[in-house]
Amino acid sequence: MSRTQNNEDAGSDSIVSPGTSNEVCRLTTKIPPFWPEEPIIWFAQVEGQFMNAGITADLTKYNYVILQLHQTHLREVKNIIVNPPTTGKYEILKTELVKRQSDSKELKLKQLLMHEELGDRKPSQFLRRLQGLAGPDVSKDVLTRHNMDKPLTTKS
Repeated sequence: MSRTQNNEDAGSDSIVSPGTSNEVCRLTTKIPPFWPEEPIIWFAQVEGQFMNAGITADLTKYNYVILQLHQTHLREVKNIIVNPPTTGKYEILKTELVKRQSDSKELKLKQLLMHEELGDRKPSQFLRRLQGLAGPDVSKDVLTRHNMDKPLTTKS
């Protein structure tokens, strides 16, 4: 059976000339693991993969994303996964995941700054400790400014 005949059997109207093919060439879609510290950047990577692979269907995008989320992050959007919207699943999941990750990061930083104490450490050691706990996204200036407003307490 010739290539043209196969295409006609498959319902294709295109004409195939020697050396060409009307078969769709899809790239393997490799979605990177979810990056909770930078969900906006992660979604940009994911959307680049979707574009390269020609994925435009809302449900397909939605399913790719939920397959990449760890249990911890699935819990954060459980209400969307258990009761998905009828339309716009991907965009709603994306918006809520970014929002909830940002809220979560802000809350963690607030708790860190409220509860961490100088103790027996030198101020420079304390600052390094805060930087280690806060992560690379939080600048030294933010931590220093916050702690200048807070009385330094030591362990008794």
